[in-house]
Amino acid sequence: MRLVFATGNQGKMREIRDIMSDSGYEIVSMKEAGVNPEIEEDGKTFEENAMIKARAVSKLLPDDLVLADDSGLEVDALGGEPGIYSARYLGHDTPYSVKNADIIRRLEGKEGAERSARFVCAIAAVFPDGKEKCVRATIEGQIGFEEKGEHGFGFDPIFYVPELGCTTAEIPESEKNKISHRGKALKLMKEELKKA
Repeated sequence: MRLVFATGNQGKMREIRDIMSDSGYEIVSMKEAGVNPEIEEDGKTFEENAMIKARAVSKLLPDDLVLADDSGLEVDALGGEPGIYSARYLGHDTPYSVKNADIIRRLEGKEGAERSARFVCAIAAVFPDGKEKCVRATIEGQIGFEEKGEHGFGFDPIFYVPELGCTTAEIPESEKNKISHRGKALKLMKEELKKA
């Protein structure tokens, strides 16, 4: 059976294939499955946006199991920003180096716990029989004072995990997948798929 993940992000697809490799599904991106719909993510939560994406792709590929995620960074001192707007923060095509620099600038003068943040990931599934599931996972950390690390993507270079003493961009991908918000959410979803 085919599992179609509603993303065109190659970094995400690498993580998904790594974590879901033993799920028994052939894992493809929506582009690889031949669809690339314009999806308006107008939900108010990560869960709503993940479900909007999964349903939109499922309509085009009704015989496949469709998964979609919505994930982002919540910075407590910024009232939870950028949150569900993480990918669109400062504009759709703004490089993450610019986004990261802006968040660091906005936290100037704050130390330790005042820099608390989390990555959130919600993953929605729409099954060929119309059944739907959604799971959510997080990883807690802080915003660093500068970008560090070559691994990962997006906000990883500024997301510092105190217990590890480094950012999520300083951890090899295989290690990151064990502790990351997406890694945890994919494991929860894998459990749900076993029950289905």
